[in-house]
Amino acid sequence: MLLTVFLAIVFCAAITLLLIAAVAFVQDERFFSSAPKEAQALLKPRNAELFYGARTMGWVMMILSALTILGVGVVSIWDGFRNGYSFIGFFVRFVMIFTIYKAYDMIFFDWFLLCKFHFFQHYYPETEPALSGRRYGFNIKSQLLKLLVIFPAVSALAAWICTLL
Repeated sequence: MLLTVFLAIVFCAAITLLLIAAVAFVQDERFFSSAPKEAQALLKPRNAELFYGARTMGWVMMILSALTILGVGVVSIWDGFRNGYSFIGFFVRFVMIFTIYKAYDMIFFDWFLLCKFHFFQHYYPETEPALSGRRYGFNIKSQLLKLLVIFPAVSALAAWICTLL
């Protein structure tokens, strides 16, 4: 249980690193597909780097983040095999990791970074008209769909595959 919470925290940290790398350093609008459509329409391409080497630094951060996320998956599965987890054990572990991540996403990314701290608007000030005046993020239906349907379904599928091995 403690390892599962630790892995969820590491997963959240990796996702945060990914967000910072994409928004602040790489600054490629292709990475903003989950942003609100009205904000995407206002985005201006960033041809100049924030500073020399910013994009390279951002890509390195994104690769490290992806490897960390992969590592969370490998460790959670390996430890489950080592401890003889059944379907329920794997399922609970995966659902806990995803639930902690989604709560972090909804509270920290959507509410704090986007609405209170204006992190995205700092790097993309042209999106301020579309993003201002919100008390919460923009995609609560999508967030709840992931939390209540998609993540449990993915967790069940992953747990089933793990029990087959």
